[in-house]
Amino acid sequence: MEKTRLEVEQQCVGKRLDVFVCEHMDISRSHIKNLIDSGNITINDKVKKSGEKLKLGDIVEIVELPPVVLDATPENLPIDIVYEDNDLLVINKQQGMVVHPANGNYEGTLVNALLYHIENLSTINGVIRPGIVHRLDKDTSGLLLVAKNDVAHKSLAKQIEEKSCHRHYIALVNGNLQKDSGRVETYIGRNPKDRKQMAVVDENNGKKAITNYFVLKRYIKYTLVEFVLETGRTHQIRVHSKHLSHPIVGDLTYGKASKEFKTNGQLLHAYKIEFSHPTTNKRLCFEIPLPTYFSQVVEKLDRQKQKY
Repeated sequence: MEKTRLEVEQQCVGKRLDVFVCEHMDISRSHIKNLIDSGNITINDKVKKSGEKLKLGDIVEIVELPPVVLDATPENLPIDIVYEDNDLLVINKQQGMVVHPANGNYEGTLVNALLYHIENLSTINGVIRPGIVHRLDKDTSGLLLVAKNDVAHKSLAKQIEEKSCHRHYIALVNGNLQKDSGRVETYIGRNPKDRKQMAVVDENNGKKAITNYFVLKRYIKYTLVEFVLETGRTHQIRVHSKHLSHPIVGDLTYGKASKEFKTNGQLLHAYKIEFSHPTTNKRLCFEIPLPTYFSQVVEKLDRQKQKY
């Protein structure tokens, strides 16, 4: 167990706790959040939330716990590799596959498959999430970046943070959006009524989340929408769709089961990703079609009368 004590100086007054720790410690934002939530980061020996604003002279203590070693066992599971070179992979993740091992899901994940098929993966996120630069929810399909080394990982993560990595999604939402395009800017954090869910919250209890949307097709009871992320918060598109009062079809967490279509989760697909190669700096763009279960729903709706 390693403890670090930091005193808040004048230039850091008013900063959020999580931002302050991120600036002073070489650990990821997600790991910082976990440490705060578990009470291992304190202000003046008191447990506070991530958004707590710091005051002059505050003592921030960070207790780094030894990593819990879990077995991420290589498994011969099929993965759809869209692109691969010495630095990275672009994976087309299937709906229903969890990205990395976690409570209740230690087998059958994308990481288990990567460990079997790929010799080298970045180590920045530890033994449980090797190579994983960003995540997709279990029932969200589509393009995912995987880093083979730490240099590539840092470059790709920085591009996501600086919004130069563009991630595009297609979703079918319930009802008809009022506008043909728009921008949703809120704060997203844990739902105070259900900690397993995320929700739109106030500034002190969440992180800024920005989603742009563009209507692709309008149907009588549904809208086909393209979403473009500027930030990457947990469940961001799903939460923002609910916030717009148009939850994604098939999303049992933020909406309800579809009466018209049989789905195994939300109809949300990461169809396009654009970024700069970490070594060559060449701009790369990959695009994949909708999976069959999703395209069949769209084809059925196309045969029906569109609203506009």
